[in-house]
Amino acid sequence: MKHPTICLIITVAIIAVSCKGNNEKTTQLPTSEKNKNVNDTVAKAPEKGPIINIIDTVEIKRTVLCTKDSAATIEGLNEKLATIFNKKLPEAATLGKLKITGAPIVWYKSKKAPYFFQAGIPVDKAAAKLAKGMFMGKTGGDSAMVAHFFGPNNLSSIGYEALNDMLKENKKKKTTDSYEVYIDNKFLTANEKTDPYKLQTDIVMPYK
Repeated sequence: MKHPTICLIITVAIIAVSCKGNNEKTTQLPTSEKNKNVNDTVAKAPEKGPIINIIDTVEIKRTVLCTKDSAATIEGLNEKLATIFNKKLPEAATLGKLKITGAPIVWYKSKKAPYFFQAGIPVDKAAAKLAKGMFMGKTGGDSAMVAHFFGPNNLSSIGYEALNDMLKENKKKKTTDSYEVYIDNKFLTANEKTDPYKLQTDIVMPYK
């Protein structure tokens, strides 16, 4: 079993990663330049990049109540996830006499429109009876690189890139699909206005 080790902290949208042992490296690069107009001297504020902390750990074992869906736009994706996590999955858990035990999880089959995904919530056991469109899944058992991600969803690809770089650097390979765990549920409502930099998402990449 590997011991969790913080590998890097990224605070901008352009990243350069190098992590060995317990050494921590911080990289800060500008993500935009001032945009000046001939008749306007007001400069644009720099775009703020995500904050990412990566650890090398062991994947948590979970039994997950799941469903699959798709969306044509990012707005549609957020609305569907809000409905799935706040209505469809809780209702299915009640039908199956299941207790919800953890944060929502999403496996994205595509990170660009159209979005295909599998969404689930951890439960205490496999259901004897499932609602239409529901099925059981699971996580756990492998070593995993986990990125604790703070920032807008549209920048999450940076977290995946950082994890892939870590695996390549350490000569490791993915064993199953990566997924996101919404430690702070971003989908409590479809129009959530909470500061994304205060909401944690764990991007989990199992490896061997």
